[in-house]
Amino acid sequence: MIKKNCVHRMPTKLSPRVAALHSKKEDEYFTMSSEDGDMENQAELEEKTRLINQVLELQHTLEDLSARVDAVKEENLKLKSENQVLGQYIENLMSASSVFQTTDTKSKRK
Repeated sequence: MIKKNCVHRMPTKLSPRVAALHSKKEDEYFTMSSEDGDMENQAELEEKTRLINQVLELQHTLEDLSARVDAVKEENLKLKSENQVLGQYIENLMSASSVFQTTDTKSKRK
């Protein structure tokens, strides 16, 4: 987890001596934590870079998947159309053939 340094500001109306001590302590704090801050900044930068790369990779994957979905939808519409044509063709063949004609069985028996 990334820790951020918190600096508490002192009130502006301090005696010069207290202000000098406070400034000195702040300077020491920043001096002591500057290496830690650099390491934290580096770690934070690496984490941000990793996350950005992951987001970009996921965006490319999403684009690829969206293109694939569009291609499948198009293929699906094409196949539905072909099925309708074939269904109509089969119906026409069946109606033209005497084998598939409806017969009146009572008429043939008499």
